[in-house]
Amino acid sequence: MSDWSKVTRPIPVPNEWTKPFWEAAKRGALELQRCQQCGHFQHPPYATCTQCVSTNLKFEPVRGQGAIYAYTIMYHTGDKRFASAVPYASIIVELDDAPGALMAGNLFDAEYTEAKVGRRVEVVFEKLNDDITLPQFRLARE
Repeated sequence: MSDWSKVTRPIPVPNEWTKPFWEAAKRGALELQRCQQCGHFQHPPYATCTQCVSTNLKFEPVRGQGAIYAYTIMYHTGDKRFASAVPYASIIVELDDAPGALMAGNLFDAEYTEAKVGRRVEVVFEKLNDDITLPQFRLARE
């Protein structure tokens, strides 16, 4: 299993569009941007809807359960801060209750070889510091 305890990550910098996402993650909740005009979920957040270009967007809670849409295994890293974690699975997740929104994360609490397209996962939260908590994923406990 990858050792993430020794990894010092680059810290995301929230902006006006992403701030609600990061605030929700800090509370242990997953909230994604949804267009109030057409109903489209999108991630990452943007100033306008990527489907209908409406600016009427709101963050809504989602369960954080879904399936691995795609993955890659990281055997080498270009950033030495990640050296203790390799090999690890970097995954893209299609969320059940947010059609159209794909989220990137890492597969936690499992061997990297367990990453398979279609495999069920659920969100977990990794606190990086007092301001930033990262949504990550683990295999679903069904």
